[in-house]
Amino acid sequence: MNALFSTLDSLRNAWRSVAGAAANDDTLRVKPDLPEKDADRVRQRMQECLQARGGVVSAKARAAGLGRTYLDLDDIGRRRFLHILAHDFAVPRDALEQAIAAYQHADTARARLQCEQRLRDALKLPARELLMQFNALPQGVKFLVDLRADLRSYGQDDAWLLSLDTDLKNLLSSWFDIGFLDMKRLTWDAPARLLEKLILYEAVHEISSWDDLKGRLDAVDRRAFAFFHPRMPDEPLIFVQVALSSGLTASVQTLLDPRRTPVDPERADTAVFYSISNTQPGLQGVNLGDFLIKRVVDHLQRELPRLKTFATLSPIPGFVDYVRRLFRHNAATASLPEDEVAAVAAHFGHTDLDRILGDDGWLADDTAREVLRNPVLRLAARHLVEDRRRGRAANPVANFHLSNGARIEQLNWLADTSPKGLRESAGVMVNYLYKLSDIEKNHEGYRETCDIVVSNAVRSLLPEKPS
Repeated sequence: MNALFSTLDSLRNAWRSVAGAAANDDTLRVKPDLPEKDADRVRQRMQECLQARGGVVSAKARAAGLGRTYLDLDDIGRRRFLHILAHDFAVPRDALEQAIAAYQHADTARARLQCEQRLRDALKLPARELLMQFNALPQGVKFLVDLRADLRSYGQDDAWLLSLDTDLKNLLSSWFDIGFLDMKRLTWDAPARLLEKLILYEAVHEISSWDDLKGRLDAVDRRAFAFFHPRMPDEPLIFVQVALSSGLTASVQTLLDPRRTPVDPERADTAVFYSISNTQPGLQGVNLGDFLIKRVVDHLQRELPRLKTFATLSPIPGFVDYVRRLFRHNAATASLPEDEVAAVAAHFGHTDLDRILGDDGWLADDTAREVLRNPVLRLAARHLVEDRRRGRAANPVANFHLSNGARIEQLNWLADTSPKGLRESAGVMVNYLYKLSDIEKNHEGYRETCDIVVSNAVRSLLPEKPS
């Protein structure tokens, strides 16, 4: 479903009143696929919005009309609309080149400072100025977040759209930070529209029914929290679900079992974060702030002082893909102990773990499960600790928790045997531990040098470093 679909009606209604405040409705009537004749009219309207003639009310009406025009387009039309915005309203090349030439010939400190200001002015993106006009409208921030979701889906092979996406990401990054977010606890008594969004947005462990949701919110040993931005008060940005327990939880099936015996919150010593879902695709890559989990930890500790351990039970999405990449490069078994590789070969007739894990038949075989346990856990540890991308952990869930100051505490075999858990993580889950005294130190070490803190148990699974 398109990211904007769920907010079409509310945005149209909100912006209709803005347009009505002016002398006329400035919404362009165009065909959904935005053919060239209509595209020319859109270019003209964008230019009129940038000229901002007629006062504040008229300027808002034009921006609202342009936004409503975008909402009425289909995917082809929206891509064309965004390409016009990115290409026709990019940095003016002539002004930029003149500013660069002037800077290169500046021969005094004062002249260089003046040229630097001229460069900054030349680098002002007309497209960004137009996007900022949407920001001033009711629900404008939500519109821009959803517009970026469209950019991300359309722009993977279009350099202009990729450039606009980067600029919009930077704009959103300046607005969204943990310091601006409000945290609220969710209960079964929350408004139905919010509960529906929790069901819709749950990305880790699907909520199968209203009864399932009630069990996650209403049970005495469960907590759920949502983070909101003041400019998007009806749209949660992140949901965090928590289970209270005695000790670390090593199986999500056990944790989510509706027949389980609830833990008395006054006797629980551990809080397990078992689902953390980002809800806005348009904010992907936007850092919503460090120490987000610490805010939940602080709240829980005030409510239940007996809690001493705060950890996650997290999936490892992309782990099976990582194993597949290793086998393509003949590098998967090279770091594994010879006896474990021999055991796999003896039982399966080959050592192609990619092929073995691609068929769930091994799950019903007791010997196969035991033979695979150590090799798979070793590869999972290697993926989490040694697989890097742009100076950070390649695994996105690992990167999130390490950025928030956690350490990799424990790997759990067959912790999620759902089809999704097997397909993405080979059934392996990981506990990230949030030790309050170490959170800031771990965060700083990871941010500055990508220092990943791991427990001795996890470290023992890694290949030995040559002396």
